[in-house]
Amino acid sequence: MRIAAQQEGIMMMNRILVAYASKMGSTREIAERIASELGEAGFDVQVCSCSDAPPVGEFAAVVIGSAIYTRRWLREATTYLKRQASDLAGRPTYLFQSGPCGEKQSESVVVIPRVVRRIAAEIGASDPVTFSGRLDRSKARGPISRWVASGSMAGDYRDWAAISAWASSIAADLNHQQPAAHS
Repeated sequence: MRIAAQQEGIMMMNRILVAYASKMGSTREIAERIASELGEAGFDVQVCSCSDAPPVGEFAAVVIGSAIYTRRWLREATTYLKRQASDLAGRPTYLFQSGPCGEKQSESVVVIPRVVRRIAAEIGASDPVTFSGRLDRSKARGPISRWVASGSMAGDYRDWAAISAWASSIAADLNHQQPAAHS
């Protein structure tokens, strides 16, 4: 019985949740890349939308990301973050946001939504890392989204090397915290 409990504890230390909120699929694809990198590092990773995500208590670490529109995270991401805040406190939690698009997006400063910054501070997480996004008219929903996705900001600006490097840094951080957790 004791061995089974120890094995269960080791398995839990190996589990990572990657939850995301995506409007046009770009943030979902970023979350999937992060999950893939963590899986390649030996972790047991579950990736799902924030609206379908399980309680974080089942996981040793959590990654939460959202598309950012009009300087706000999508509602399903902020709702999940708020609802899980007490269980995220003290648990390794990594946040990301995606969305700045256009040729000059790297020169712009992306504001972190106040509610996200407040909850990150409450749970002991760093502010979200910002990744450039993708605007694709064929995936846009609604007239405003289609109009924006047809303009000068249309295109795929995601830096996959930066996304993979960030995921690798999460794996290294978790390995440093629990050296034998997933061997």
